[in-house]
Amino acid sequence: MQRVDTTQLLKGVLDLAVLAALRDEDGYGYDILRRLRSAGLDEVGDASVYGTLRRLFAAGFLTSYVVPSDEGPHRKYYGLNAAGRAELERSAKTWNGFASTMDDLLRERGTA
Repeated sequence: MQRVDTTQLLKGVLDLAVLAALRDEDGYGYDILRRLRSAGLDEVGDASVYGTLRRLFAAGFLTSYVVPSDEGPHRKYYGLNAAGRAELERSAKTWNGFASTMDDLLRERGTA
C-alpha cells in the first residue's frame, strides 16, 4: 500500500490554508509562509504560497497593497476582502464535511 503523500494533500487545501492564515491579519508572502509553517504545515513551499496568493488575488478573494521598507524591498501585503471571507467560510464547511467523512471511514475500519 502506498503511504499518504502529505504534499499532495497540501496542494488540495493550500487555498483554504492561506485564506485562514489571513483571517485575522493582513500579511506579505514570507510572513504568510511563516504562519503556515508555525501552524504545522512544514512542507509548504515558498513558490506554492506565492502562486496561491497570486491566484487568490486574481480570483477576487484578496486585496493587495505595497508597504515601503527601509531595510529591503517593498513588501506586497494581502488581506481578505468580503469575497475572500465568504470563500473561507464556504471552503471551511467543505473541508469540515470531508474531514468528518474521513474520520467516520477510518473509525469504521478501526484505523483511527
